Amino acid sequence: MGFVDLHSHVLPAIDDGAKQLVDSLQMLSLLGQLGFDRVHATPHQKVGSFVPTREAIDAAHARVVAALPPGSVDLRLGAENMWDELFLERSLDRTIPGYRVAGDEASRAFLFELPVALMPPRMEERLFAIRRGGPLPVMAHPERYVALWDHLERFEALAQRCALVVDLGALDGAHGVRQCKTARWLVEQQLAHAAASDVHQASDVRLAGAGIAWVRKRMGEAAVTRLLDTGPRRILNGELPD
Repeated sequence: MGFVDLHSHVLPAIDDGAKQLVDSLQMLSLLGQLGFDRVHATPHQKVGSFVPTREAIDAAHARVVAALPPGSVDLRLGAENMWDELFLERSLDRTIPGYRVAGDEASRAFLFELPVALMPPRMEERLFAIRRGGPLPVMAHPERYVALWDHLERFEALAQRCALVVDLGALDGAHGVRQCKTARWLVEQQLAHAAASDVHQASDVRLAGAGIAWVRKRMGEAAVTRLLDTGPRRILNGELPD
């Protein structure tokens, strides 16, 4: 089996990712060349920026799937949920948009992000409550959160409550020095459960490829498989990888 991408913005004209259908097709083609055979589109759900409706997301997804040539990557759906008032409301009534996996009646995992500068109060407690009897929370790009840079021990507690998915581009330094240092530390300490492309445009795929190359060189092929194949597949099944 190939790689599974848990975080991408490849749907056209939905958020700050692909602008047009041609952009979507180019990104997916390049991701396929990197070794991905399944890509989950995760459009933003962020109050004040992007909150596309389920209908708009489904329509954009159908449009891209219809245009993909035979043998292309399997494009599935998800969402990137900002930890804001809408997210907290949905967490209470258990309607957070999650990953869609064929055959499942309900999502077994969902992707979320945090404000970059500030950690939400009682976050670990809230994650525990969401996880208890519910889907697996999956934290997008944990290396970006400034409040955690000097408190790396918090990642150990977080890694027991949610899956940590680093951005591949961050591993090659694309997002800044501290982000790179933190992403690499998470991978080296085996606290990162998966890695994802987080592509917004075609040029991001090259950055993702550089991140894969770093993992392969530094950690070996087994780590590549764990972060891009077995780890993501377990996450989609609602399991927290070892």
